[in-house]
Amino acid sequence: MKILMVSEDLPGEQLGGLAKHVVTLSNALLEAGHQVDIMGRSDRAHAASAAEISFQGRFIPGFDFRRVGWKETQLGFFNPAKRPWFAAKVARAFTDRARDYDVIHYHGHLPMIGLYVDPALNFVQTRHDQGSECVIHLRFKEGAVCTETDSRACAGCAHPMPGALRTALSGHAVARYRGETARAFARHKTIFVSDFLRRQFLRTVPGADLSRARVIHNFINYRKLAAYSDAAGAPRDGQVLVAGRIDTGKGFAEFLAAARGRLPPHAQVLVVGDGPLRAGLEAQYASAQIRFLGWQPNPEVVALAAASHACVVPSVWEEPCGTTILEALALGRPCLALARGGNPELSVYESSPGQLRLATSMDALVVQLAEVLAQPATAQPRPGAAGAGMDVFQALPKIVEFYAQ
Repeated sequence: MKILMVSEDLPGEQLGGLAKHVVTLSNALLEAGHQVDIMGRSDRAHAASAAEISFQGRFIPGFDFRRVGWKETQLGFFNPAKRPWFAAKVARAFTDRARDYDVIHYHGHLPMIGLYVDPALNFVQTRHDQGSECVIHLRFKEGAVCTETDSRACAGCAHPMPGALRTALSGHAVARYRGETARAFARHKTIFVSDFLRRQFLRTVPGADLSRARVIHNFINYRKLAAYSDAAGAPRDGQVLVAGRIDTGKGFAEFLAAARGRLPPHAQVLVVGDGPLRAGLEAQYASAQIRFLGWQPNPEVVALAAASHACVVPSVWEEPCGTTILEALALGRPCLALARGGNPELSVYESSPGQLRLATSMDALVVQLAEVLAQPATAQPRPGAAGAGMDVFQALPKIVEFYAQ
């Protein structure tokens, strides 16, 4: 098949989870004999864009994605026209090339984009986060998971005291956003990376037609992960890896606060990642027991995970389908996380019973971590490639079959 991947998250020097997903899938499709190109931002593109993102195919500069704010922060309300305007812009860019491909596969933050795509085109989009119904994509507000379904309540994410006019404008913007997204899902094929995401959309937009949708979990390149981890050696007693973007909702602050003074003396927590909260947390918590290593390339992160006694994914927002958890499970390491979002679905990928430990609170997570660290670190056998259900090559037949429908 001739496949065009499209994402406004590409290219870039440091890739987030969505962008890594696109590159992992694209390279696997190439290896399986398909023809794959990636279209992304022209304002970031350069001659070495494909190499920069470790993509083995061709990168196509497709659309300028600068100046996307439209002064929403200054004005204090969500603009009803903003997201549909950008969705139509991106859709035009790949529609102009659609005749060269058998399928267009979009991965991004404009879920209504299918509404601006000809119904005759073989178009698929993957939904990676709660942006199907939440314009800030996180469903996380004032330090807690947001459970509101009334579109007018979203005004509080645009302005702390929105008032009647801003509430009406933001409410209209979010209602349009959700309505257009539901129509797009009914028109074209959609992949949700967890059943949690599918259920969340139906909770917010009851009666939405998701008959053309399918759930296919996130994935990793297991063979590449195994190669990265081979040189790591035996797991080190007491070493705990916490990796990810250090930002609101990711739970770094909550975990470090809960763990302070409660871990055994031999424990050493390695915090890997960067983000807006890093400097403050490092100033507050850095010590001989807690080390901040900053951003690290994926091979280094995998090696650290393989050599750790345990991995912690402390997200307090509802992770849809965390690849950090999948990597820890594939490496045979105990992994601790909160029992929310898509996390419970990932227990099917355990290498051994009880490997994924899900806690109901951060305090309970720290108690479980102390229990894990009280026992010697042991090397668990990793599954063979054929048994690694989270491997991209296990997911590939499902995705190709979905393309062909």
